[in-house]
Amino acid sequence: MAVIHHTTIVPSKDELLTAWLPTRPWYRPAAGGPRLERAGGFRLDDPAGEVGIEFMVVTDTAGDGPVSYLVPLTYRGAPLEGAEDALVGTMEHGVLGRRWAYDGCHDPVLVAELLALIEGRARAQDQNASDLPDDGIGRSFTGEGPVAMAPTAVTDGRDATELHDAAQGATLRLNRVLRSGAPVQGAAGEVTGWWRQLDGTRARGAFAVLRTAGRD
Repeated sequence: MAVIHHTTIVPSKDELLTAWLPTRPWYRPAAGGPRLERAGGFRLDDPAGEVGIEFMVVTDTAGDGPVSYLVPLTYRGAPLEGAEDALVGTMEHGVLGRRWAYDGCHDPVLVAELLALIEGRARAQDQNASDLPDDGIGRSFTGEGPVAMAPTAVTDGRDATELHDAAQGATLRLNRVLRSGAPVQGAAGEVTGWWRQLDGTRARGAFAVLRTAGRD
C-alpha cells in the first residue's frame, strides 16, 4: 500500500494545475485563469512501489458556471523517458525530494493499474489516508480479461482523453469534463466516482470507460 505523506510540496499541486490546465484542449477558458477547488478523487497503488498514482477532481469556479475536471496524475522520482510533452511540472516534496508530475494518461503504470481496477484486480484507495480503500469508487467489467493495453495513440478531445490500442481494438476513454449520469451502455468496463459540488452535495458519473472489439 502507498504511504500518504502529509508534508510540504512546493509548488503545490493546485499551483501546478492552475498553470497547466489552460494548455489543455478540454479546458473551458475562463477570464482571469482557473480558480480551483479540490472536489474529490482517489489513488491507486503501484505494485512496484515506485510511482504515485492519483486521480484528482478539481472544480474551476472562474467561469460563468463551475466546471469539474478529472486529472489523473503520476508522481515519479525521475523523469519518464519519452513523456516530455506529458510533464505537468516538477515539485519539491518535503519527504521524497524532487518529484516529476505527469499527465497519467501518458504513463504506462497508471494505465495498467486503471485497467486492473476496471477488471477488479486492483482496489481504489482513499486520496488522503494510507491503507484505506475508497468504497465510493465503483467499477464494472463484462469483457474477458486481463486487458493489457499498449496505447498506440493518446488523443485529447473537447471533453475527454482517449487511449487507443489498434492491435487490441480497444479504447480507454477518460472523461476530463465530468458530468453526472447513469452508467454507460454497451461498454466492456467502467469506473464511476463522485465529486463534491459547490453546494456541498455529491455528483456521480463515469470517470473512465473501456470499449473493446466487438462492443459498441
